[in-house]
Amino acid sequence: MIKEPIFFERNRVRRVYTGGKLFGKFFGDKPEDGFYPEEWIASNVRALNKEIESERDGVSRTESGRWFDEVLEKNPQEMLGKGKKMRILVKALDSAVRLPAQAHPDKAYSRKYFNSEYGKTECWVILDTREDALLYFGFKDGVDKEQFSKAIEGSRYSPDAMEKLMCRIKPKKGDVFLVPAKTVHAIGAGCLILEIQEPTDFTIQPEHKCGDYELNNDEMCMGLNLEQALECFEFGTAQEAKIQPRTIIDKDGVRVEKLIDMENTDCFCINRITLENSEYVLFVKDSFGIYIVTEGSGRLTGADYERDVKKGDYFFMPASLMGQVRVCGDMEIIECF
Repeated sequence: MIKEPIFFERNRVRRVYTGGKLFGKFFGDKPEDGFYPEEWIASNVRALNKEIESERDGVSRTESGRWFDEVLEKNPQEMLGKGKKMRILVKALDSAVRLPAQAHPDKAYSRKYFNSEYGKTECWVILDTREDALLYFGFKDGVDKEQFSKAIEGSRYSPDAMEKLMCRIKPKKGDVFLVPAKTVHAIGAGCLILEIQEPTDFTIQPEHKCGDYELNNDEMCMGLNLEQALECFEFGTAQEAKIQPRTIIDKDGVRVEKLIDMENTDCFCINRITLENSEYVLFVKDSFGIYIVTEGSGRLTGADYERDVKKGDYFFMPASLMGQVRVCGDMEIIECF
């Protein structure tokens, strides 16, 4: 029996881009940029890296040292609820450079080319920004496949070849953006993002460089040829990226905002819980939950259980414990399920 929320060892993941400086303010890490700019949170997904550091790159370890994917496999219903599947991956990431122009597959594309039932629709919750932070989302009006193909070749020599084709967004702390599968986008330098997504590491990024790093074909196209890779991009005017949170509870020092729900996507749901010297029972029907403390501090309490939590802490709530644990204090928490 799982009797407590599950906490984890830190899980910073290597990427080809640099970043991580803003982890200093959020996690209390040393505030410097390096090649470990992502923290994978309560993850059972393996990172697709060229240089493999271990056979479980990306997979989380619990505080007791157990691999999280094994814990889930041994206790699927107790941990995950009715669905018995872990349908999301949560990351914190901070980039010091603009990431390559990219898109992620939808489920049909993943089935066709990667033998996977999951694509990679994702959501960004902006936790902090550096000066001049930017995001890129959607093609500008009139951009077509031919122009994009020319920009791919041009990206060998010109760092702004792709930027000219995409719409710019200036993000601010607290903003929420939904990035549907097959939508061109790029995270610019200077954004600390909580990214909630389908549970894959599939990225088609047919730009030749990431900062000063030159991408190979596997990193650009995941081993596909260019024509196959371009099937992952939808051309035409993109939908509005920014999501307006909707308040569903605002009473006695508790505010709950619905950030993403089934009207936005069938891939995941996200709430933002804000407590002002108050308490709230954590409950999601028939599901697990992943919780990240994004501001402030407080305490978790349950039957014969107490634990202090603060900004940067995160934990997994098994489905079997839903409704049995409450949070109290002055803090903001993101709830993913």
